[in-house]
Amino acid sequence: QVQLVESGGGLVQAGDSLRLSCAASGRTWSFVEMGWFRQGPGKERQFVASITWNFGNTRYVDSVKGRFTISRDKAKNTEYLQMNSLKPEDTAVYYCAARVRVYSDANTYDYWGQGTQVTVSS
Repeated sequence: QVQLVESGGGLVQAGDSLRLSCAASGRTWSFVEMGWFRQGPGKERQFVASITWNFGNTRYVDSVKGRFTISRDKAKNTEYLQMNSLKPEDTAVYYCAARVRVYSDANTYDYWGQGTQVTVSS
């Protein structure tokens, strides 16, 4: 089995930075890709960013390009989301996710973390 544990969320002001971490345990050797999603108040869960486990290829939603950076440390089985220039609209619960196969739906993942709250005040 796989466990994903997020950390690093908190309350910040607009313009501040945060770094989220996601520690993975279990069959991490089988990972194809890891990602970050978020769900704001009254909104559906939204894709934020992803990174392929072996090659480090990244993908971002347009609204975070240039502000957020996804990375991973394979030796530590951890992925990160560096969030700069935060805006109130970034307020959401952020979820870490991992998948062990490629799906036709780019947003389908096999494993999910419990989420970490990020609140950005104006």
